[in-house]
This record gives sequence, structure tokens and C-alpha cells, in this order.
Amino acid sequence: KRLLENHLIIRNRKKIEATIFNAKRLLDLRKTDDGFADWIKKHHPLVREEWIKLFKLNFKFTGKQIVGEFLQSVGYLPGAHNIDCPVYERIEILNPPWKKNISSDGITI
Repeated sequence: KRLLENHLIIRNRKKIEATIFNAKRLLDLRKTDDGFADWIKKHHPLVREEWIKLFKLNFKFTGKQIVGEFLQSVGYLPGAHNIDCPVYERIEILNPPWKKNISSDGITI
């Protein structure tokens, strides 16, 4: 109720409830998987559609755009930068998890 009355935040009841639910879920993952990062590592590699299904099963308000952008930002899905892009070189140096699942024909598996 306090959050719904706070004019400094989004006051959508479903989003607030989802935030609280997701926070509890993250705390649960500390007990079962040594945390969120380990939970993600445990499920890697997955293709985008499988990640989206997994997040929808475990969290609320996690649509395909949010899941995809999040997993790109932490290196579990390839981003928008192709081999010809200077940013790609910087990404390659970091050796993100998605690069470790490249088949011999260059396709992410």
C-alpha cells in the first residue's frame, strides 16, 4: 500500500506485486542455486526462446524484450554488434558466455 501511494515511482499494482515476487524469487535462488548468477550459469546454453520460457516460469513481468536485453547485457545472448563492428572487437576480448557455444560453422548453439 505504501508503494502505491508513493508518487516518485510507477504505481501499477501488478508491477509492484511482480517486483516483490521477483525479489523473493531472487532470495530463494540464493538458497537453491547460490544466487541468480549461478542459476543463469546452470541453465546456459539456451536459445533466446528457451530463456524467455524459463524466465516466464520463474519470474513475473519478464517479457521477451526484457529477458533478451538483460541476457545480452550480461553476455548470455549475442547482441546487435556483428563482426565488422568495432564494438564487437571489445566484446570478443571479454569472451562472453554466448561465444563459448559457437559451432564450427559460426552459429551460436
